[in-house]
Amino acid sequence: MALLILGLLLWWGGHLFKRMAPDMRAAMGNAGRGAVALVLIAGIVLMVLGYRGMDFIHVWAPPSFMVHINNLMVLIAIWMMSPAPKKGALLNGMRHPMLAGFKLWAVAHLLVNGDLASIILFGGLLAWAVAEVIVINRSEPQWQPGPKGTLAKDGMFFLASIVLLAVIGYVHGLIGPSPFPG
Repeated sequence: MALLILGLLLWWGGHLFKRMAPDMRAAMGNAGRGAVALVLIAGIVLMVLGYRGMDFIHVWAPPSFMVHINNLMVLIAIWMMSPAPKKGALLNGMRHPMLAGFKLWAVAHLLVNGDLASIILFGGLLAWAVAEVIVINRSEPQWQPGPKGTLAKDGMFFLASIVLLAVIGYVHGLIGPSPFPG
């Protein structure tokens, strides 16, 4: 559990560093990008090792139909994290579509995983995304949406998201449980 929590702390710290300590981050210059990237990679590695190394501690049993809801939510999350918000029309007025998609992804995983490790991992990532939105909004209160794109771009990115979901699901099934029923 310690590795999982340490990984989450590195993830939080790496992402919040720029806004919580802007002078320190600015003093690092371009080298700061590499340092933050290393912290984030270390956080991901520790989260994976900690998650896979934890004993399965049953907390609750999700109903089987949640798999379908999870997959739909993950599909929408992938689309929200695509270029669609900047180039499409539907999400143009949303300030944090990538973080909203990340929150949706985390909630989807909480719905289908009822073990303690999953609750810590996906709950910790969900809490980070909520905190990140709050910190960004406080440090940068002024925001204007960019030019509105087209519905055709939304459709194009949605189709690409379906393909990406299939690829992610296939790889997910190779390294862990398949997200697709059957």
